[in-house]
Amino acid sequence: MSTANKLNPILIIGGGTWGCSIALELARNGYRDVTVLDGEDVPSSIAAGNDLNKIMEEGSQSEDDTDVAYAWNRLHELCTTAWLNDPVYKPYYHRTGYAMAASSDAAYEALLKDISGHEDEYQRLASAAQFRNTMPKGVLTGDFIGWRGFAKPSGAGWVFARGAMLAAKQEAERLGVRFITGRDGLVTELLFSEESEHGDQRRIIKRGALRGVRSASGSIYRAHTTVLANGANADGLINFKRQLRPTAWTLAHIQMTPSEAELYKDLPVLFNIEKGFFMEPSAETHELKICDEHPGYINPIYHEDPSDNHLLKELGDDKFKGERVIVGSRPFARRQIPLESEERIRAFLQETMPHLAGRPFSFARICWDTDTVDRMPLIDWYTSDKSEGFVFVDQKGEKGADENVNGQRLLLAVGGSGHCFKTMPAMGQVVLEFLEGRIDAKTERAFRWRPEIAEGRDWWDVQGRWGAQGEVMDINKIRGWTNIGEDRRL
Repeated sequence: MSTANKLNPILIIGGGTWGCSIALELARNGYRDVTVLDGEDVPSSIAAGNDLNKIMEEGSQSEDDTDVAYAWNRLHELCTTAWLNDPVYKPYYHRTGYAMAASSDAAYEALLKDISGHEDEYQRLASAAQFRNTMPKGVLTGDFIGWRGFAKPSGAGWVFARGAMLAAKQEAERLGVRFITGRDGLVTELLFSEESEHGDQRRIIKRGALRGVRSASGSIYRAHTTVLANGANADGLINFKRQLRPTAWTLAHIQMTPSEAELYKDLPVLFNIEKGFFMEPSAETHELKICDEHPGYINPIYHEDPSDNHLLKELGDDKFKGERVIVGSRPFARRQIPLESEERIRAFLQETMPHLAGRPFSFARICWDTDTVDRMPLIDWYTSDKSEGFVFVDQKGEKGADENVNGQRLLLAVGGSGHCFKTMPAMGQVVLEFLEGRIDAKTERAFRWRPEIAEGRDWWDVQGRWGAQGEVMDINKIRGWTNIGEDRRL
């Protein structure tokens, strides 16, 4: 399908990592009526991309793989090219290299599998001295007990995330894109065209193409095409049939002195896939960001009437009756982190930089991304067979499913799955290909709407991630939150 008339109005719901990238790419390619809607000033307070820095590893395309591998490799190649060459993105990519590590045998085996076939690009790290020598003297002072890993001196590094997002937004604005934020930009409802048909037996409400959206202020925005790219909030506007799981991660900052920031300049990323990671301090604020590594937190939404849950019907097992069943996860903003997360961050510092382990945190927050079941993006047109929840009402007032929904003017671009920021520059290009009807068949199949793989979803699936107790955590069951002073920045 192509909706590529460049004079047609386009709405982008979400001014986050992918929303800014999509807006920029459309403007660069001559689309003259593009509006981005977001409930917060860009970048959003819950966006994972609204951050000091993100890990980046370069990649290349493979044309002889499965659909999924091909699509991911192509996405990786597109984003690598942009981070290296695009004048908007290039200034924010720091090619410092990285050191990857693990502590347990199982996690180390996973690392070995990840680099299989590319061992010549890595240097083995097996002792505390070898880890300490990856950085200037005085940075890494820990004992690194049980650590094993590899250093990659080139082809990787980190990106100044918030800077790149704002640069993309500002360039898109220069090219004519409008950004509307606050209540005027907070989309609360999708508007489908409607017509009613009356018959002897029932009245059918037919919902046609998506024509626009309504915001929290009551403002209505009309468009020929709408792109839904609001990340962890997307599940609140349409039913994704369990394909999306908003998942939260945690971070904290330590305020460094100017001399410390100078010592820590141009460091490689250090990432233990079970403990955490850090990158060099911000050049602007001299704050050092540290993250504890874990499979994530979710904020579960439970079905109110388990006996009527479609999953229970599919399972056909009475033992689930009376039990609450998870049907989703709801994101929220918080400029604090769980106390357990603070303990994990300080334990990571004790193993790597014990001289910083007792320092106060200057800032902390949770951030959200959205996991698909297979951790691949979901980019597809939202069409009638994807709908759920619309109803017809017969003369007796009884309701039934209505499949007469045609959302062919709604393109979904969600499901960052932990790769959201790295793929930022590529996402705009891929969405443009979808809009213009020239996406390749392999990528289209890999990124398709795929609710069949989310049937009976395990909401606690770690999805290949390590750390903490090796499990996804319920954010409602934490011991408590940190009490770090309110900060003037995100």
